[in-house]
Amino acid sequence: MVKAVILAGGSGTRLKPYTTVFPKPLMPIRERPILEIILRQLHTSGIEEAVIAVGYLAELVMTYCGDGSRFGCPVTYSREDRPLGTAGCLGQLKERLPETFLMMNGDVLTTLDYAALLDYHRRHGGIATIALHRRDIPVDFGVVGMNGGQRIIEYTEKPTLSNLVSMGVYAFEPRVLDYIEPGAHLDFPDLIQSLIAEGEEVMGYVYDGYWLDIGRVDDYEQAKADFDVIAPHLGI
Repeated sequence: MVKAVILAGGSGTRLKPYTTVFPKPLMPIRERPILEIILRQLHTSGIEEAVIAVGYLAELVMTYCGDGSRFGCPVTYSREDRPLGTAGCLGQLKERLPETFLMMNGDVLTTLDYAALLDYHRRHGGIATIALHRRDIPVDFGVVGMNGGQRIIEYTEKPTLSNLVSMGVYAFEPRVLDYIEPGAHLDFPDLIQSLIAEGEEVMGYVYDGYWLDIGRVDDYEQAKADFDVIAPHLGI
């Protein structure tokens, strides 16, 4: 059984005041919360169960999603009594994730094909695969390069930096759970750095389609503006 773990327990501080009332995964994109969109996408990608990790305003998430049957994707829950970080919740799920699984943030709006990501992950044989997106970041200042002394050797006015960034979507082999202590706080950067330090193969899957993390107010508003254009490509 192919499962996906959805992180839906954060307090969404960057989206306040919206998230004072709603947990971030229930923020609506037009008539549907982002979490419902994700669950419907997972169903069409062949995911057979979603485990939703809940914490902040957990009852609202659990009441809205129920058993997941109306979205076509069966849902179970993992509840945190205290924040465990972005990867720590996996420590509570060792017995529930015996096969290759997906893990993702509960605030990602993307046209990514999750089945294609899983196929790529299996073909390349790593312990983990991170979905990546190229993000251009404009810098609103002149950027200066110096030669190690006081002499300026380079000046670039308002450059745009281009980097591959994590989409907040991952494919994992179950043995990744051996690196996570149950009940311990752990964030994803620390987990990935531990895997690399131990010589594990961590792969990257570069995706150039639509992706937006709605964790900030500006991005949330952008997602609502984009929705009519991308909706036919969401697979729901």
